[in-house]
Amino acid sequence: MEHPFHQFHFCPKCGSKRFVEHNQKSKECLDCGFVYYFNPVSATVAIILRAKDDEWEMLTVRRGKEPAKGTLDLPGGFCDMFETGEEGMAREVLEETGLEVTNMLFLFTIPNQYLYSDFLVHTIDMFFLCEVRDTTKCQAMDDAADFAWIPLQDISPDSFGLTSVRQGLKKFLAKKQHYIRNT
Repeated sequence: MEHPFHQFHFCPKCGSKRFVEHNQKSKECLDCGFVYYFNPVSATVAIILRAKDDEWEMLTVRRGKEPAKGTLDLPGGFCDMFETGEEGMAREVLEETGLEVTNMLFLFTIPNQYLYSDFLVHTIDMFFLCEVRDTTKCQAMDDAADFAWIPLQDISPDSFGLTSVRQGLKKFLAKKQHYIRNT
């Protein structure tokens, strides 16, 4: 397996070309001694439900950008520096859907790899069950090309483009009754 730092050739501290694999998780500069550990980036995924006609629907978006452009997704994205996971979750939902998160419940995490600009980013995807202020205000914005409310019983994880979202949906759907009782 190729080291995740295969694209990093120079020490970020001193600029030396002698920036080599230190162990499976890090690279070390043989000139200045700097060791950099490759840790995952934080990302968020929102599961947003609404009750309609005695059934539950889930908000989905269609990806407007690569990777997996055109496939189904859930609102979410990368956390910014100095931002909590909760703040990142609320910001991403607002940016992609125009919806204001009023409450959220942390569900679980899934490790992921996300190809961005031909660079493989390792992430830890945090899944949240989110409540929003007014679902009628939903619109596709930012990275979302479109949105749809899909009845929960019609959600097919395999129709979603990102691996971690598929895995997360399978995990959520296996316990959906538990989560819905707490909504």
